[in-house]
Amino acid sequence: MCRVSVECVTDVTHSAHWGVFNARREDGRWRVRPHAGDPDPSPVLDNIPDALDHPARVAAPAVRRSWWENGPGPDDRRGTDEYVEVGWDEVLDRLAGELSRVRTDHGDAAIYGGSYGWASAGRFHHAQGQLHRFLAVTGGYTQSVNTYSGGAAEVILPRILGGFDAVTRYSVSWDQVAAHTDTVLAFGGMALKNSTVASGGVSRHVERGAMRSARARGTRFVLVSPLRPDLPDDVDAQWLPIEPGTDVALMLALMHEVVAAGRHDREFLATHCAGWETLEPYLASRTPEWAAVITGIDAATIRELAARLGTGRTLVTCAQSLQRAEHGEQPVWGGMALAAVLGQIGLPGGGFCYGLGSLGHYGRPRNAVPVPTLKRTPNPVREYIPVARVADMLLHPGEPYDYNGERRTYPHVRLAYWIGGNPFHHHQDLNRLRRAVGRLDTFVVHEPFWTATARHADVVLPSTTTLEREDIGASGSDPLLVAMKPLSAPVGGSRDDYAIFTELAERLGHAREFTEGRTAREWLGHLYLRTQKALVDRGDPAPDFDDFWAAGELELPPGPDDGGVLARFRADPEGHRLPTPSGLIEIASSTIAGFGYDDCPGHPAWLEPVERPDARHPLWLVANQPSTRLHSQLDFGAHSRGAKRGGREVLRMHPDDAAARGITDGDVVRMANDRGAALATARVTDEIRAGVVQLPTGAWWDPEPDGTCRHGNPNVVTRDAGSSKLAQGCTGQLCAVQLERFDGDPPPVRAHVPPPVTGPRRDGTA
Repeated sequence: MCRVSVECVTDVTHSAHWGVFNARREDGRWRVRPHAGDPDPSPVLDNIPDALDHPARVAAPAVRRSWWENGPGPDDRRGTDEYVEVGWDEVLDRLAGELSRVRTDHGDAAIYGGSYGWASAGRFHHAQGQLHRFLAVTGGYTQSVNTYSGGAAEVILPRILGGFDAVTRYSVSWDQVAAHTDTVLAFGGMALKNSTVASGGVSRHVERGAMRSARARGTRFVLVSPLRPDLPDDVDAQWLPIEPGTDVALMLALMHEVVAAGRHDREFLATHCAGWETLEPYLASRTPEWAAVITGIDAATIRELAARLGTGRTLVTCAQSLQRAEHGEQPVWGGMALAAVLGQIGLPGGGFCYGLGSLGHYGRPRNAVPVPTLKRTPNPVREYIPVARVADMLLHPGEPYDYNGERRTYPHVRLAYWIGGNPFHHHQDLNRLRRAVGRLDTFVVHEPFWTATARHADVVLPSTTTLEREDIGASGSDPLLVAMKPLSAPVGGSRDDYAIFTELAERLGHAREFTEGRTAREWLGHLYLRTQKALVDRGDPAPDFDDFWAAGELELPPGPDDGGVLARFRADPEGHRLPTPSGLIEIASSTIAGFGYDDCPGHPAWLEPVERPDARHPLWLVANQPSTRLHSQLDFGAHSRGAKRGGREVLRMHPDDAAARGITDGDVVRMANDRGAALATARVTDEIRAGVVQLPTGAWWDPEPDGTCRHGNPNVVTRDAGSSKLAQGCTGQLCAVQLERFDGDPPPVRAHVPPPVTGPRRDGTA
């Protein structure tokens, strides 16, 4: 194995969520090159060389001084207190005792197992899998459901169309788009920066090539987004720069026009859909003129687009970004209803596909064999929260809330255990989250780096990065199984999450249940057996684990690209009923209507947002995913760092908005609302709708004493509220802000500089 201090004379194969790569250490630095089979590799790979020995690494176990000296309890000094280094045995003994205290005094549900993370493409050392397994075998925990990325869609789609993965990942493929689609109507676009990423890794980025092939064949792309870069330039898309958050109004007007012209598929609506008799009268007043006032798209353009949709094969797509907003369920429902009115759901390259282009998982056939995965251990505690409601849970224990047809109550969590993720990046209203975390008795993280989350924790255990571990990179829709070889021995005092949990489980009397008697390497061989057996059963080449590991990779056979459940349902709606209450596509739902939610009625509807620009905050902020990193991961890497200006994240704005504020390209600007403020560097561009500014997420939060982020994290101003009572999804995509030029000397950015950590005192207490 190569160590950081020596030269690596042979290539080491590894995998990241954004690509498979080979690495070699030359001239004291790691050099990374993408897998030879990747036709369009991601430049995010350039962040990797800085990951091993960056100064932001957590060098040894560190504990917040007040917690170590005074014991657990609510404390608003989290985020500002100093840290002391302690030995592994000392900190694990103390932590095991604290876990036991919380369970004994407050019950198992008083422990929250942090939401989810993208720490590694490896399937065994998947951080959340390790955490949830440990907490489950030691007694149980309050867990989360759904994701920040797709929370609204993950609830609405199973109620109206079918199983989430089945109707999103495996219905419409990129090959189908290239071969069959005549018009792609992309609400929110299909930005390549998003589809470059897939959980478990992606060895072949095919999206750009498929879109180019489709365009060369004559496919028309229509981009509905306030941001022009949400589709690649080379597809020559028609750009409709819509008012943010109004897509469902455009969808309704398009349906109105299709119906008014008699081009709707009456037979499909009668045989494959439920609720048309409810939706049809609602559409009567949703004219193009009505929608033009709301969306900013003129009525003539809406009519022209509606006429085109009925010609040839049309695919309606809805980006994940649209449902990360108030009433986020509605554009997903509306896009599906539009495709149903056109009657093309289930056709190759036609109908509706949520999320195509939003993740690298989507648009690829499922592998014909299962990949190695660590099965989730059943949690004996039935308590859970929607993932984006964690601050509400901590601030309002015991209070009721609505979710997906149920009236639930927030548990009183005393200890939060988080690994593999960075909630002080992906949550909204970070100053509110800081207050919420202050209510905990104890906050524990495993972290390789001093992120904002680590700086708010009581116990920071230095974990290895994926580059220091053996693992298997795999995705259910990527053909390459990767033997992830470590580039380095563990740096400093770092330990694998598995090793940390093994020691904690031993202290708590549950080591055998957690490890099942296996080392990490033995677990890899055990998990591989599932894939090997499936290959044997098919009669395909099935090397044993040692041969696979020596080869470094294994090509898996693809499954059929046949449209999946939606194609089968289209062909035989009685024989292949959908898992909805009616067995049909529910363009209106009596079940949802029965919940009585005022913010999510029983059919797709235009609902006015609670927050929108006004005289004090006249601009829309679009806080979308970054193009230079995965979420906040490796924000200090060369590719991420190189896209910043003056060390700050770049905010894009229209020339008219810049001129009105005396802002020129390269100025430092202050973006603010009543929740907080952030500094960023302005880029003036006409590739954004006037009245809109865009600042990507992922810059590590670097707060001033008043909470202003010096670095440019937009989640200091985004709104921490659920999408609706149905899904309680994240609404971090859109909010209203004001912007001004920052005059004077801006404060230096210190996001990637570790906090001061002191050693133990001579009396041994720290």
